[in-house]
Amino acid sequence: MGKTSAILYVSLFLIFLMLLSHSPKKPSTHRRLKLRTNFNFNDPHHHHDPIPFDPVVTQMERRLEDRRWEHHYITHSHPDAANDTLSAQAAPGHESQPEWEDFVEAEDYLNDEEKFNVTSRLLQLFPKIDVAPVDGFVTQNELTDWNLNQAEKEVMHRTEREMDVHDKNHDGFISFSEYDPPSWAVSSDSSSFAHDMGWWKEEHFNASDADGDGLLNITEFNDFLHPADSKNPELLKWLCKEEVRERDTDKDGKVNFKEFFHGLFDLVRNYDEEAHNTSHSSEDSMEAPAKVLFAQLDKNNDGFLSDEELLPIIEKLHPSEHYYAKQQADYIISQADGDKDGKLSLAEMLENPYVFYSAIFTEEEEEEYDHDEFR
Repeated sequence: MGKTSAILYVSLFLIFLMLLSHSPKKPSTHRRLKLRTNFNFNDPHHHHDPIPFDPVVTQMERRLEDRRWEHHYITHSHPDAANDTLSAQAAPGHESQPEWEDFVEAEDYLNDEEKFNVTSRLLQLFPKIDVAPVDGFVTQNELTDWNLNQAEKEVMHRTEREMDVHDKNHDGFISFSEYDPPSWAVSSDSSSFAHDMGWWKEEHFNASDADGDGLLNITEFNDFLHPADSKNPELLKWLCKEEVRERDTDKDGKVNFKEFFHGLFDLVRNYDEEAHNTSHSSEDSMEAPAKVLFAQLDKNNDGFLSDEELLPIIEKLHPSEHYYAKQQADYIISQADGDKDGKLSLAEMLENPYVFYSAIFTEEEEEEYDHDEFR
């Protein structure tokens, strides 16, 4: 199997080189790869920026994010230590290092054709993506699985980072008393939305504690931070209760049609990719399909939706990483699939290399270039 795959990829590459040598040269467009720096640390369970396609880029951005995260953590959790650092940097004779020096060097590496050549990278990555089956094409499912795998690794990295902070006795578990809610979930105003949120309360913790031992291991803590990606049915039920509580404007413990239509239905509708074409439809035209869905969910026909009745649509209200991985795969295929057969050949990928790096490159004529289509 391995020998056959090697022969297949070598043959494909040779064919591509022959086609390339006989094709007219296209005018070159300078694209500068630039690591992203707009990471958001305030609400980690809503972090859904596209994961870099290339693991090498992922590692570089991870170093950047870790450094920013460490600075953010020290500043907010240990302000005295942060002040001491600032004082030391201001002392005579102290030679402070430029804050982004390491990452300027990383971007120089990315933009050095001899060190990081996007064509060479795609040649290396193609056989790692084309695995089910190995047939010389990358399908939507294969690309989605690749993106999802990258995303899951990144999510777990962030969870491990948070675990190190909150596991105060360093026993590999987190108790509810050890976990400190993030600043955005804490408010002195008891009437505020942040104060009423249940995301960081004991009910959320207990729903995440799958084995019921009163402690969260790394898997349970990852579910706690990212409940939409959990397979834990108790967490999904908890998410439904949260939706009812947050949408229940008249505080009767249930969701009526008005509460469903103004908020929840938009989320369900936008989840369906085909529904994006109707995003500019009028409110009146959307009321009829909203009533149809409401009636389907209202199993006991009482005119209200309970938390249990929201369970069939909870994945649409809280999209998982798989949803975003598929969005990213769909966008890439739509841009690089020259013959529109729904899959990518090696030649198509090599002819459209910057589609795969679109989240991090800037056009020479533009200050910023960042595809938002698949977010």
